[in-house]
Amino acid sequence: MRMKKYLLLLSVLALGACASQSGTYTLHLLTTNDVHGRWFDTDYTTGVRRNSLMAVNYYVDSIRKADGTGNVLLIDAGDCLQGDNASYYYNYVDTLSEHLFSRLVSYMKYDGITVGNHDVETGHRVYDRVSRELHRHGIPFFGGNAIRNDNGKPYFDVYKVYKRSGLKILVLGYTNANNPAWMDESLWSGMHFESLVPLVQNDVDKYTAKTKPDVVIVTVHSATGDGNGRQLEAQGSDLYKSLKGVDFVVCSHDHREITFNNGSIALINTGNRAKFLGHGRLTLEKKNGRVVSKRVDSELIPVDKKKSDPAMKEFFKEDFEAVKAFSHEEIGALAVDLRTKDAYSGMCNYVNLLHTVMLRGTGADVSFAAPLSFNSTIKSGILIYDDLFSIYPFENELYSMRLKGSEIKAYLEYSYSKWLNAPGSDHVLRIIRQDDPRNNQTGWSFVNRTYNFDSAAGICYTVDINRPAGKRVNIISMADGSAFDPGADYVVALTSYRASGAGGLLTKGAGIPENELEGRIMRRYPEIRSFIYDFIKEFGLVDESAIYKPSRNGSWTFVPEKEAERRIGEDLSLVF
Repeated sequence: MRMKKYLLLLSVLALGACASQSGTYTLHLLTTNDVHGRWFDTDYTTGVRRNSLMAVNYYVDSIRKADGTGNVLLIDAGDCLQGDNASYYYNYVDTLSEHLFSRLVSYMKYDGITVGNHDVETGHRVYDRVSRELHRHGIPFFGGNAIRNDNGKPYFDVYKVYKRSGLKILVLGYTNANNPAWMDESLWSGMHFESLVPLVQNDVDKYTAKTKPDVVIVTVHSATGDGNGRQLEAQGSDLYKSLKGVDFVVCSHDHREITFNNGSIALINTGNRAKFLGHGRLTLEKKNGRVVSKRVDSELIPVDKKKSDPAMKEFFKEDFEAVKAFSHEEIGALAVDLRTKDAYSGMCNYVNLLHTVMLRGTGADVSFAAPLSFNSTIKSGILIYDDLFSIYPFENELYSMRLKGSEIKAYLEYSYSKWLNAPGSDHVLRIIRQDDPRNNQTGWSFVNRTYNFDSAAGICYTVDINRPAGKRVNIISMADGSAFDPGADYVVALTSYRASGAGGLLTKGAGIPENELEGRIMRRYPEIRSFIYDFIKEFGLVDESAIYKPSRNGSWTFVPEKEAERRIGEDLSLVF
């Protein structure tokens, strides 16, 4: 009799549990990506307010208060650890305290962080440290397609299951599949990277069967792309179009501010540097514990940089002051302005400085360099450490490689083919009447990415705007007047980014097979920003005579000179 009553009680409890799982549920997915170290709301030198995680937190807290913490999930899609003075300071200067990023995302109660390519570029010492710290805070560092070479298991986290107000949520995360194309293997040693297609669908199927979730979210540090399945670094739309059993795809990498959905799946990309907060809203109906309907919608919430969270700002005040003091260290003076936009029409002080530093640092015969910011100016006057992040915004290392003279010419031909239109076109430069969200550019913009517009130093050459691609570059001599030999071997200075094959200048341009690049590397040096720092310290006052010497740098120009000057000037007046 007692047993019957016990079984009856269990049946009643079971029915009650099923009934309690009936109803309509709402989940708010909040996302960020490509913040690039923009953590503080104030510029370290000018005091100007700017977009930041501190402003993002104002909106996150507002949504949590309005809709309940239990209904909100906060995810970042990568590129967190590189791009700002603060990230640099805690990556390489203050390495003893807990990394500021780990403390920030714990304060903001992030539920998960995705590994970006620029996070990997910081090197094992940095991202392994951050990964350990995030785990201590209970925050996964997603990168499920980074596979260990020794045992075939993922190097980073693949997934985590969350519970929010009656819902079980499966989040899977992945880094960029094309990471090896942009950085030296030493930065990602011990692992390799798999394409997100078909890996993500296979993982979704596997972990859905294992965890039985109500909601599935995929976060990737991969560009939106156009969904044609041919771009390894841009697989966001590929996933959006092909994934089954997934409610949200959070993508990133290309700094494209976009969201779209078809009611059953949504894609969210917030652009970069905390200008937007991604907001996905899922409405789900359950009956007796089973999901009977779902609907998703999505939007980008503009972040007002003036609405910083005052409590968060006060909490991290000491960290801000430490980074500010570091940023204000005087290192020398500049006698001339450095303008990156001058690089698109010929030789300029900015690129000449990069060439000079790279040639001096390596003793190379030739150097390759490009403008690293689309349109920035470093004014003449006192230089502080903060200015180095404007002169050289990336943590690229300096490399020397062995190239034949013919490969140097082919490399340059490929570079200028991305830069110049075919003869007979309305415009000399490859520009298009189209907005460019990568550079916040409206109206006219370059078709290709200007940080791949490499020029050379150490040689004297011309580039004929009226000749077809592949036949534009005429190398006259070495910088010192000696003969340039297409069949001879030369030592070439270039960035670690370029040496890895990024931009295709070595592989598609010079024709060097990707598997031969490593064997061409002669020596690896510290990061290029440190060479610029040493150069400025040595000269004290950096003027044109320090930046450029004909016998060292050589020269190059577009020809015919008068026609090129006029027509390129007209094109640049449209772009700028």
